[in-house]
Amino acid sequence: MKKYKVVVTDYEFQTLKPEQEVLSPLNVDFVVAQCYTEEEVIAVCKDADAIINQYAPISAKVIDQLEKCKVISRYGVGVNTVDVDAATEKGIIVANVTDYSVDEVSDHALALLLSLARKIVKLNDEVKSGVWNFNVGKPIYRLRGRTLGLVGFGRIPQALAKKAQSLGLYVIAYDPYIPAKVARQFNVHLVELNDLFRQSDYISVHAPLTKETKGMISDEQFHLAKKELIIVNTARGPVIDESSLIRALQDGKISGAGLDVTEYEPIHPDNPLLQMENVVITPHIAWYSEESEMELKRKTAQNVADVLSGCYPRYLVNPRVKEKVRLKVKESYV
Repeated sequence: MKKYKVVVTDYEFQTLKPEQEVLSPLNVDFVVAQCYTEEEVIAVCKDADAIINQYAPISAKVIDQLEKCKVISRYGVGVNTVDVDAATEKGIIVANVTDYSVDEVSDHALALLLSLARKIVKLNDEVKSGVWNFNVGKPIYRLRGRTLGLVGFGRIPQALAKKAQSLGLYVIAYDPYIPAKVARQFNVHLVELNDLFRQSDYISVHAPLTKETKGMISDEQFHLAKKELIIVNTARGPVIDESSLIRALQDGKISGAGLDVTEYEPIHPDNPLLQMENVVITPHIAWYSEESEMELKRKTAQNVADVLSGCYPRYLVNPRVKEKVRLKVKESYV
């Protein structure tokens, strides 16, 4: 049996046992690294048959040096760490996991929104510092009847829409790739991005990070927003231009922000966002539960197992690669 080299470029998990279990039926040399640069990735992955990736850069420069790689499988939904076009041109399958944390991320986005709308963190800090006075939380507004705008309307914001509607929120969304009839199924009205900022009391960002979406929320949008606006981001930090966000908060153009992601992670200790009492920040944890972590790890590894076994993976990112790579389609994925 042919032996395959599978490299994990980097990871933040306490164990990789689930990945190893999934790949155990194959003859695999399982190599674990902690790469941070292109050069480090090239050094360990040059002769790899498959790559499992978290945050390490899989750029065009890296891909050009891969001698026999068949698949790059990324932990998570976003594939902004991978140059998908370069991989496709070289006949390398790119895979992700699109359905492992829908409840977790939508729950976390709602939790950030509620904590800011009800000023939970501020009031908690005041009480612990010896101040027992509800007036320090004013003003707080009733949620029911207010408008939640969603930037992106894939699986996660669709789940969030249902949860928000149960609280009496009216939901609108911006997503140029979603048909209006799909939005109507969720009782959600599609609008343009600028209109979303004009109309929303709360906004939750769920757009993937691409060339088109990087910095898509900037000064122009914040100038249109209500002063009471609370914005939440559980997608990718650079979708919001962070300097514009900081200015909007400092100038009182919006009232608060809940961030699970920032432009640079971990956030720099000198970042002004850390000093703002109307900003709640969590360390890119929205995706996490014990269950979702296990699901993510097994599905990421299964993408690799599928390709090394001669099949297309369930979560194929670059279908155009089929012009270069002919594999079987697993019946269970049809």
